[in-house]
Amino acid sequence: MYSKAEATQLRQAFWTTFGQYMAPVLSAEGLPANWINYKTGLKNVYFRLQADNRRARIGIELTEPDAGLRALFFEQFAELKTLLHETLGETWTWEPDVTDDHGQPLSRIYRELTPANLFRRDDWPALISFFKPRLVALDAFWSDAQYAFEALK
Repeated sequence: MYSKAEATQLRQAFWTTFGQYMAPVLSAEGLPANWINYKTGLKNVYFRLQADNRRARIGIELTEPDAGLRALFFEQFAELKTLLHETLGETWTWEPDVTDDHGQPLSRIYRELTPANLFRRDDWPALISFFKPRLVALDAFWSDAQYAFEALK
């Protein structure tokens, strides 16, 4: 078991390492990208990378507080489901109504890697190998799909 400070230090070390690994990778549009804090350009639409001592998850999270508007965003992603899955090369899990760890409602489209442990440095290559191609594919998807969301801005 790790102390809170040790866990924080390991978490920061992993994300720093991942950020350094991804730094030379250009976006689908040929520009430098902030892969850790990816900007979709849409309020309440996030590409999230998460890892803990049990699993790793990459996904699209829709955190719009208005349930009706969040449902519209989710429906728009559903319209693009084939393109998303073709770009990713795999099928992801779709959850229209869930709550996060803080009890806030959201919609989520994601893929998980289990077991995976961020706190074991031996797992870091597997975590990086899990995150990198999916994040690059999400960027490629988003470079085409973002225009379908113009009316919802």
